[in-house]
Amino acid sequence: MDLELRHLRIVRAVADAGSVSKAASLLGLAQPALTAQLKRIERVLGGALFERDRHGARPTRLGELVLARARVLLPAAKELQDEAVRFAHAPSPGFRIGATNGPILGGLVDRLAAERSVSTYTSWSTHELTSMVELGRLDYVLTGACGDSGTPTGTLLWETISLDPVFCLVGDEHPAAREKEVTLSDLAEEQWAVTPGDGCFADCFAMACARAGFTPGTIYETDVPTCTHLAQVGRAVVLCQATHQAAQGLVMVPLAGAPLRWRQLLGRHPTAPDAGWVVGQAKQAHEEAVRRSQVYYDWLVRNPGYGTAP
Repeated sequence: MDLELRHLRIVRAVADAGSVSKAASLLGLAQPALTAQLKRIERVLGGALFERDRHGARPTRLGELVLARARVLLPAAKELQDEAVRFAHAPSPGFRIGATNGPILGGLVDRLAAERSVSTYTSWSTHELTSMVELGRLDYVLTGACGDSGTPTGTLLWETISLDPVFCLVGDEHPAAREKEVTLSDLAEEQWAVTPGDGCFADCFAMACARAGFTPGTIYETDVPTCTHLAQVGRAVVLCQATHQAAQGLVMVPLAGAPLRWRQLLGRHPTAPDAGWVVGQAKQAHEEAVRRSQVYYDWLVRNPGYGTAP
């Protein structure tokens, strides 16, 4: 026989009642049955748990040890049971979203949080985020890929939220800041700053530059604040998504002909909650980001055949 929680409850009942007969009455058992059960428990534990005489039952040293453990384990087991029941009957915990660097996560969280709780996890690595969704640690991943690269492979279900041109950020003193758009070749002598990632964007950028007739100079791969600073002080041109909101001291300038494009993607676990609704909210968050970006909105007016309509 293995020791079980019900055995600890018997030991505690005898100790609290002070006698086997009183404990049997409290437990709704016949005294001989409880006595037999107590003897089996004592055989499992290797010794007598109580000294019994006409005055009642008093714990032995072994009994005191078992009681001390029982007074910890029994409340903990009850708490676990209660918590499990509450968890099983609680409302849905909400949406768990992972995201790489992008301008529409805030809008999506704002829209979802109006209906349900939302938790987020960010990473530069699309591979890390998709793995977390596949393992059930996240419900959705909001990421992106070069415009012509399609959707990632694997078990996730993917939706294209938008297909946007890639623009550039320059300091407000940069000559390009006064232009409605520039060609990529106009920036052939510039240094560049980009945020990291594990996709093919670096290769796509190199190929776009080759088609424009040059090889890009220094490329700083760094975080968003450093990219912003380098552009503000004139040390680099920053590649950015067209829905980006330029910080003070920076101007966002479209690249003529959209030589680089970025596909916003939402991947989901097959069991992710409210998938159709979440996809719709992501698309509306993107539309709001377009409306906030006057440069992108104006560019779309000049390029009505492009994928995202104003």
